[in-house]
Amino acid sequence: DAGGLEDHIAGIRQLAATRPFMDIDRVGIWGHSGGGFAAAHGIMDHPDFYKVAVASAGNHDVRGYIAGWGEQYQGFPVDEKYNAQFSAASAANLRGKILLVCGDMDDNVHPSLTLRVADALIKANKDFDLLILPNRNHGYSEPYFLRRLWDYFVRNLLGAEPPQGYEIGSASRKK
Repeated sequence: DAGGLEDHIAGIRQLAATRPFMDIDRVGIWGHSGGGFAAAHGIMDHPDFYKVAVASAGNHDVRGYIAGWGEQYQGFPVDEKYNAQFSAASAANLRGKILLVCGDMDDNVHPSLTLRVADALIKANKDFDLLILPNRNHGYSEPYFLRRLWDYFVRNLLGAEPPQGYEIGSASRKK
C-alpha cells in the first residue's frame, strides 16, 4: 500500500476536523526513494485526495531495483503483486500535477525507473513535469532541487508565483 497511504489520508482528515486552517482540498505529497515511490502512488491511486506530488528518485518498480529488496516483503516475483506495485500501473488515474525527479548517475535507484513512469504517463496522455539532475547520485538535497520542490507546491497548491531564481540561503551568505 505504498507506505500506508490510506492511514496518512485518514490522519490528515482527522487533523483537519479540528484544525479549520487546514485545507484538505489542496494536499500535496513528496518523497524520495521509497518515498518517491509512495508519492507517485499517492497521486495516482488516490487522485481525489492528493492534488500535487513530487516523486524524487523513486524506486517505482522493484523488478528493476536491488534484487532481494522487494522479495523480502512480497516474495519471489511470480504473481500479480509485482505488476500492481509498479507506480505506472495507475498512470491513467492521474488528475493532479506530478514532478518526477532523478539524478542521472543514481547507482541505487536507476533513472530508468523514473523514465518508465514518464513513459506510462505519456502513453496515458497525461501531463507531467520531469527534472533530471545531471551528475547527481541517489542523495541530493542541494538548494536548487529544494527550491524546485518548494516552487512546485507554491505554484500548484497555493496558486502563487514563487520568486524567480530565488537562492536558498542567500540572505545569510557573506558577500
